[in-house]
Amino acid sequence: MQKITQNINSRYSGTSRISLKHHIIFWFVYFVLNTLRWGSFFNDYDYALKTGILGFMIHMSLSYLNIYFLMPKFIFKKKYLSYIILLITALFVALLLKFNLTYLLISHNVWPEGPEVIDHLTINYSIDMMIGELYVITFVTSIKVTLDWIYEHKRVTDLEKAQMESELLFLRTQISPHFFFNTLNNIYSLALEKSNKTPQIILKLSDLMRYLLYEARNKRISLEKEILCIQDYLDLEKLRYGEQLELQMNITGDIIGKQIAPLLLLSFIENAFKHGVNKSIGKVKITIDFKITDGFLYFSISNPTPTMEKQNEKNKKPIGIGIKNVKKRLALGYNKKDYNLSIKNNDNIFHVNFKIKVG
Repeated sequence: MQKITQNINSRYSGTSRISLKHHIIFWFVYFVLNTLRWGSFFNDYDYALKTGILGFMIHMSLSYLNIYFLMPKFIFKKKYLSYIILLITALFVALLLKFNLTYLLISHNVWPEGPEVIDHLTINYSIDMMIGELYVITFVTSIKVTLDWIYEHKRVTDLEKAQMESELLFLRTQISPHFFFNTLNNIYSLALEKSNKTPQIILKLSDLMRYLLYEARNKRISLEKEILCIQDYLDLEKLRYGEQLELQMNITGDIIGKQIAPLLLLSFIENAFKHGVNKSIGKVKITIDFKITDGFLYFSISNPTPTMEKQNEKNKKPIGIGIKNVKKRLALGYNKKDYNLSIKNNDNIFHVNFKIKVG
């Protein structure tokens, strides 16, 4: 996960720095439109071009000073008073530059669009010029802030997605060792008994290992493969428990072409054996139903649970991670409207009813 985070941060480092090409395009378009606007207003495009070049340099200087120095150094650090003072100072310096350069290089009437001929600094001229510069600064800053927000939002979204995928992978890797641990214990018990079932159970385990290694790491797999995996698991348990175990599995509807996250259903079945069959004495019945209709799978499993007296006689062990993982994976990988999980324990019968979208 750390490497994924580093890769994403590296990919986005500097992304919010707008490329030189886009800077050039923006200011070129701004300059052309501004020149055409004032050229049409004065009916003098030569004058508009000269004042446009002068204003263009001041606009750029103030805008870049604001977005790359004043805001990062003061606004982002919550030094608002210092920011306001420095911004007003920069505007006043720009006003002096614009007035003097216009007066010396272009025209003694520095404000031809004003109400009267202006050849010296006045309050009205100063306020109008500073507000005009502030308008340009605000416009450019809003573009920069908006683009920064878009890039940052995408970076955070990609990080959340990477974290979710990493967590899902982690949860699946938790399931696999847990499952192997239980199955290897079964093989060990049969080997101690020198049972003829040992080769068969090893072969079934091999099929399951192939499934877990090559299929279960996908985000979605076919429901058909998941059920075949479950069947292998059930075959392993039937070999182990023999006549002590009564299994009833029913499938209704078409399972072909349906997709589901891997190992979700297997977790419920494994839990039934770990906390039901393993802790029961005598014959045990497990009922499993698959019903596919209207793009949804309705899965149910029921198994007996030991009475409290029998449970107290046994060494208490923590409940397995299987169902907890299922709930976490569902929350990460599915929309809430696409699944529903109900777990009940009534009269020493443990019921799981699970509805999930597979269409």
